[in-house]
Amino acid sequence: MRYLIIAILIIYAGINSCKKADYEWEQYEYTAVPVVTIDTTKTALPTRQAGKVAFFNLNDPALADQTFAFSLNWTGFEKAVVKSIEVYSSYNKAESSVPAYPLVISSPGNQYPNIAQFPLPSIIGTKDKLYETVTTFPKSYSFTAAQLAEMNNVSLGVVAVNDYFLFKFILNLEDGRRIVTFFNNICDESRGEPGDCRVGVRFKKQ
Repeated sequence: MRYLIIAILIIYAGINSCKKADYEWEQYEYTAVPVVTIDTTKTALPTRQAGKVAFFNLNDPALADQTFAFSLNWTGFEKAVVKSIEVYSSYNKAESSVPAYPLVISSPGNQYPNIAQFPLPSIIGTKDKLYETVTTFPKSYSFTAAQLAEMNNVSLGVVAVNDYFLFKFILNLEDGRRIVTFFNNICDESRGEPGDCRVGVRFKKQ
């Protein structure tokens, strides 16, 4: 038995000595993520909570008064605490390939849209302007189409089908870290990921 234990220790030591490199992913740290709840009653066209998207209808004469609303919160999985969230806003022209409407809901469990509703990854760019920094949660937002247009210096007369307003988030943690980028494995709504790094409202013509 003693020889068996010695042999196991030798093998274990040998395995450890075979490691030739340290990898960045091995030095991971826990963070928090933003969590968004859209108001599915305040959308000109039907949507699903899992899609994290609402819609304005360009065919409605009362377009300017249509409303988009959501609440912003966070979760730290009992590992991290958020001090504040920076909220950025932008107006964006339609992508070359856009998600289908009505939303196509697919597996698992007939819960999530089959494709991300806005481009990923969620990186703050030159189009994204700081709207405000939030320190009290949850924080509720409600905007008309006219208010979003004014906020982003765009005329509702020039928007087209599938253009969209988008909100993105940067997290400031109590330990001093500033989380500026969330990649697909955090906030891809088509896979039911745990965070919501952006939320928006898209123009349709129905």
